[in-house]
Amino acid sequence: MTTQQTVKIQLVRSPIGTKESHRATVRGLGLRKLRSTSELVDTPEVRGMINKISYLVRVL
Repeated sequence: MTTQQTVKIQLVRSPIGTKESHRATVRGLGLRKLRSTSELVDTPEVRGMINKISYLVRVL
């Protein structure tokens, strides 16, 4: 059995007033409301999405 690394993120700023692609990235990461958290598999794709909206989220 292999255990996959995960990364937990939390939405700390509202995506209102941001670019449409940034709002889509927030939704793609599974975040809806402020303070909502999502635990995802740590892949380069997910890391890139987090990096794109780093000003909106916090890595826990």
